[in-house]
Amino acid sequence: MYWTLELASKLEDAPWPASKEELIDFGIRSGAPLEVIENLQEIEDEGEIYESIEDIWPDYPSKDDFFFNEDEY
Repeated sequence: MYWTLELASKLEDAPWPASKEELIDFGIRSGAPLEVIENLQEIEDEGEIYESIEDIWPDYPSKDDFFFNEDEY
């Protein structure tokens, strides 16, 4: 399983919190790339509910990780 910013961004509009099955269903319905669906299927699931993409990919960068001044734009 591997994640990139592009792949993870396909789940930004997912109905959080969500189960693994709900995320897979969302990915299929939203036309996410096959890699996203495969990554979700590889998650070892024990009936967990995921609150955000950070629960699936802990290294997902937040807005604080980018070095730009929003006031300039």
